[in-house]
Parts: sequence; C-alpha cells; structure tokens
Amino acid sequence: MDPAMTLTLYSHPLASYCHKVLIALYENATSFTAERVDFANPGSAAQFLDLWPVGKMPVLHDSATAQTIPESTIILEYLDQHHFHAVPMLPGDPDPRLQTRLWDRFFDLHVQDPMQRIVFDRLRPADVKDPTGVAEARQKLRTAYDMVEHRMTGRRWVAADAFTMADCAAVPALFFAGIIEPFSFNHRNLIDYFDRLLARPSVQRVLDEARPFFQYFPFVDHMPDHFLKGPA
Repeated sequence: MDPAMTLTLYSHPLASYCHKVLIALYENATSFTAERVDFANPGSAAQFLDLWPVGKMPVLHDSATAQTIPESTIILEYLDQHHFHAVPMLPGDPDPRLQTRLWDRFFDLHVQDPMQRIVFDRLRPADVKDPTGVAEARQKLRTAYDMVEHRMTGRRWVAADAFTMADCAAVPALFFAGIIEPFSFNHRNLIDYFDRLLARPSVQRVLDEARPFFQYFPFVDHMPDHFLKGPA
C-alpha cells in the first residue's frame, strides 16, 4: 500500500493555515484523504474535536504511524520527514534551513496574525469593535510588508534558492492580508514575489478549490475580480 494513502487532512477550503499545508501536499503530489471540517455540522465538529480538542485546523492524521499532527508548520516538517520527495520543504543545509524556519514563523506571526485580528474584528457587533486594535494590526502589516520588500531584493524565494515551507506560509498570509491592507507602489519586490507565488500550479489549485467559499470571507467586498472569478 502506498504509505501516502494513510494520510487524512482535516481542513476547510477557506482556512488560510490549511492552504499552507495543501500547497505543500500538491507540490509533491502527495496522496491524502481530505476531510472537510464543518463546525456548523454537529457531527463533523464533534469528530474533529475528538481528534484535536483545541479545535484549530489543519490537523493531519497518519494511520500508518497512528499519529495525529496539529499545527501547519509541524505538519509540514512531519511530511518532509516521512512523505515528501521531489520538493523538500526544508533545505538540507543548516543556514537556509534556519532561514526557512524563521520566515515560516514570520509569515504566520507577523502577517497572518494581524490579518486575522482585522478579519475577526469585522465579525464583531458594532458595540464591541476595536478600532485601536485594528489600526495597530494594519500598522504591523505595513511593517511586515516593508521587511519582505527588503528581504526580496535580488531574491526569487524568501528563504533559500528553491521553493520551501516558508513560501508555502507566505501564500495565504499575503493573499488575504493584501486584500485587507493592499501593498503599496513602494513594494515592487514584494509584489513580484507574490506574483511568482500565484503562478505556481499548487497555489492555483488551492485557490481554485477555495474560490466557491470566498463569498463567506468578511472582506469579500474588497477582493479583486480576478481572485473571485479566477484566471481569464
């Protein structure tokens, strides 16, 4: 039996951290079973919470090793050790490997986190919104953009000479953050990098699968038409 067929990914097509893992799986054509988590469905929610009571997606289960692996970064490191072949998510050399871990955390903590704070605030009732917190989150995004802009000077990928886990992390972080707080004309390197990410077939596949769910994104009114409709 193909060992990759032992993998089940619990995720949702609109969840940004799930996109990070899916991109890596598609990069390597890794076989897996997709289990969509629907918290509006009591049965689906109960099954997922029984597996991982924290309730955060994605979660990977490997029946071959009887292991349940949460957290997108840990999932990618696990897959890199046991299931990846053509496109390693972590370089073998120590220095680019460390840079990959650094930039993976950067996109999760300094782009995804403030982006999600803004999204969650839009979902709050008017009397409990946090305009100060939103303003601070937007400033954090602008600072992060400036750092990526500087980092991408003369570079093709953010952490190493080849596509890595850090680039998987960059895709959903920049995709959703750029809708909420658009990149400026001063971010030419960042924009070029983002365009290279969007051109990868693995990324296009993830966005195609997510597209029917974009209508539920709280900032769908800010989403460019080419994101909503797909390539012409």
